[in-house]
Amino acid sequence: MDIILAKIGIDGVNFNLATAIRTIVVLIMAWGMVFLVGAQSGISETSSRSWIFLILSGLATGASWLCYYRALQLTDASKVVPIDKLSVVITLILAFVFLHEEFTAKSAIGAVLITIGTLVMVL
Repeated sequence: MDIILAKIGIDGVNFNLATAIRTIVVLIMAWGMVFLVGAQSGISETSSRSWIFLILSGLATGASWLCYYRALQLTDASKVVPIDKLSVVITLILAFVFLHEEFTAKSAIGAVLITIGTLVMVL
């Protein structure tokens, strides 16, 4: 659903500005939830290591969103979404390599099917 709203929303809007607007909305929602559930006290308890990796994760998300919105401006949503979902396959591989998570036959079959599905949809 968000892809459809985004595709409509970016019409005539610079993709960087569109990403910034979306980010502000997400920021407000995220901090709203922090205060709603009373989790703000955890800020001072967060380790330096966690801060570093959360900041790196935020940078990766920001870069991803910028690329996503630019892609939406350049082509059809029906082509952008499958390529975006290919990140599931990349995540499975990275989780196996860096986090030493189990890569099961079910994971492998799913990754192959996602890859094939992506290729079928975008070609």
